[in-house]
Amino acid sequence: MAPRRASPKRYRMKKSINLWAFPYPDRMSLKACLQLARDAGFDGIELNYDLENDLSPRAGTKQFHAIRAMADEIGIAISGLCSFLYWPYSLTDNDSARRDRGMELAALMIRAAHDLGTENLLTIAGSTYVPWIPDREPVPIDVCDRRARESIGKLLPLAEKANVSLNIENIFFNGYLTTPADMNAFVDSFHSDRIRVHFDTGNVMLFQFPEHWIPILGTRIKNIHFKEFSKKGTDHSLDAFRTLLDGTTNWPAVMEALDGIGYKEYLTFEYFHPFSHYPEALVYQTSDSLDRILGRKT
Repeated sequence: MAPRRASPKRYRMKKSINLWAFPYPDRMSLKACLQLARDAGFDGIELNYDLENDLSPRAGTKQFHAIRAMADEIGIAISGLCSFLYWPYSLTDNDSARRDRGMELAALMIRAAHDLGTENLLTIAGSTYVPWIPDREPVPIDVCDRRARESIGKLLPLAEKANVSLNIENIFFNGYLTTPADMNAFVDSFHSDRIRVHFDTGNVMLFQFPEHWIPILGTRIKNIHFKEFSKKGTDHSLDAFRTLLDGTTNWPAVMEALDGIGYKEYLTFEYFHPFSHYPEALVYQTSDSLDRILGRKT
């Protein structure tokens, strides 16, 4: 048995948590979530854009500025903006109306990110297939690639004007950009520092290893999801993701790889199942786990 040991060094990256780890909006307000994240020791929180809550097409610059001011008063940064809307309104869907709606929503998210004071907008460039929407017709890979490049190309001027980075996320489940070489080629083709990578550790764990992707992606990585995954199970749904450290991710190797490319930005825990009872326990537990990964605790 390997001896127990702490992180070999202290890393200068920042702790963040995605809003999906909180029982929002059913049992906690946005303000309560921001305060809990701050109280638990997080430097930032990643917010999510949807169709009906605080961050949605119902809100505008005034509302987003108010959220930004609230976060400033609490003392927590908004580390990025994320959304599930890229799935029902994929930028590469075979239905042109859904593609058009996806472009409209992406443009609104660019504006929202700007108004919230974050440069980071997680962007899903396209999908050949969405496993959790099984009735959708699969998109051929070459068609998906063409549509993705056209869509991101049209969004890029908006992002550049707003000083927002379209950070392309690696997914695997969408059957597109499934290798670091594919991702690099896609990102580099736009010749803009506003097209970057949002790297998700858990999304490659089904078949590969995040510590192998990181050196190849290099400084293209602008933002990161720390998502725990266990290779021991056979469930390949969203339920395969675990609480931090309760999986098979080699976190010391991941941290060494990130340190090797000079990454010093946010590490955002993403998890889709807030605890039914005592939800604050997940937030504090995650903060403690990140402290140990970062070498802040022994």
